[in-house]
Amino acid sequence: MKTPVTAVLLISCADQTGLVATVSDFLYRNGGNIIHADQHTDHEEGVFLQRVEWDIAGFAVDRAGMHEAFRPIAERFGMTWSLQFSDETPRMAIFVSKMHHCLYDLLARWRLGELQCDIPLIISNHQDAEPIAADFGIEFHHLPVTAATKDDQEAHMVRLLDGAGVDVVVLARYMQVLSDGFVTRYPNRIINIHHSFLPAFAGAKPYHQAHERGVKIIGATGHYATQELDQGPIIEQGVAPVSHRDSVDDLIRKGRDLEKVVLARAVDLHLRHRVLVYGNKTVVFD
Repeated sequence: MKTPVTAVLLISCADQTGLVATVSDFLYRNGGNIIHADQHTDHEEGVFLQRVEWDIAGFAVDRAGMHEAFRPIAERFGMTWSLQFSDETPRMAIFVSKMHHCLYDLLARWRLGELQCDIPLIISNHQDAEPIAADFGIEFHHLPVTAATKDDQEAHMVRLLDGAGVDVVVLARYMQVLSDGFVTRYPNRIINIHHSFLPAFAGAKPYHQAHERGVKIIGATGHYATQELDQGPIIEQGVAPVSHRDSVDDLIRKGRDLEKVVLARAVDLHLRHRVLVYGNKTVVFD
C-alpha cells in the first residue's frame, strides 16, 4: 500500500479549557482521518503541548489553505504552532571538524534511507572531511575559523545555508563555538551532540572531566544549540557504564558509539516533527 501523505500539527500554548475538543472538532468537521495524536500538559509550567498527524486525502481543506483555515483557532488560544507535510523533504547541512565518526554515521543512515532529508552541504573548519563529502556526492566547503576570520566565515556560512535552502544544521562534533548572532538566526534548527550527559561536564574535554571524577556512567546529549554553550533544550540522551579500569581513551572510545546513536536519534526526531520546545525544555512525541 502507498504511504499516505499526512499533515503534522505541533501546538504549544497556555493550558486552558477546550483545546483538545477544538482541535478535534476542526479535524472532524473537515473529514480528517487522524493517524497519530498525542498531548502533554506541564502542570508546573501551565503549558499544553500537542502533536496531531492526519491523512490529508479527502480532507475538506486543501494543503495550500490549511494554515489559514487553522489560524483563527491558533489566535483564539494564543498558540505557538507549526504545520508540516510528510512529503516535504527537509534540507540538512552538516558541520564537522576533525572527528568524523558522527559524520560517517549520519551519511550512512541517510544513504540507507533512515534519515528522510536532503543533504546539500557539508561545512568544516578543516579539509579532512572533503574526501568523505565527495564519496557521498555532497558539496563541501572548507571554512577555517580564527578569531580574526570568525565574523566573515559565519557570514559566508549564512549565505551558503540560505542559498541552499537549508532547514536544519547538525553539528556533528563541530568544535567551534558559534556566535550568538548565528545561533539566534536559526532558533531550534541547530542540533548539537555534546559528549557528556548534560548538565554534567559541559564545555571542553568532558571525558577528561568524567575520568577525574571517577564516574560510573558516561553519556551523550543531543540538544538544540542556544546562546548559552551546551545549555540548549535536550532532545535525546544516552549512557554507557564505565569502571575504574577505564582510561580516558577508553571513555572516549565508548563515548563515540553513544554520540553516533544519540545524534542520529535526535536528528531523526527533529526531521519527523516529533519535538516541541517550550522554554528550555522539550517534549518528544516518539
